[in-house]
Amino acid sequence: MAIEVTDEPQQRRYEARIDDVPDVVGVAEYIRTAEIIAFVHTEVPSRHEGKGVGSALVRASLDEAREAGLKVLAICPFYAGWIARHPDYQDLLYQSRSKVTD
Repeated sequence: MAIEVTDEPQQRRYEARIDDVPDVVGVAEYIRTAEIIAFVHTEVPSRHEGKGVGSALVRASLDEAREAGLKVLAICPFYAGWIARHPDYQDLLYQSRSKVTD
């Protein structure tokens, strides 16, 4: 089973498809600026869970973020957890440069 992930910028999301399934089997929604991509929501229908769809979405989107020179803000808990378990992607995480405090 091959999982294909594509960026759909007009819908502000990455979509995953599986060879033998005509419908989208997972999405990762984002907000993108010139410097940052914030992943805000990931969804995989329960009938496709456990097939690696979520991981494929994260890996493909983070690889594209790296290639584009973007920092990543992992608002979505799935993204945050995945990055925490994969140290080779932690350098992509956005770090606030502000020194402003309350």
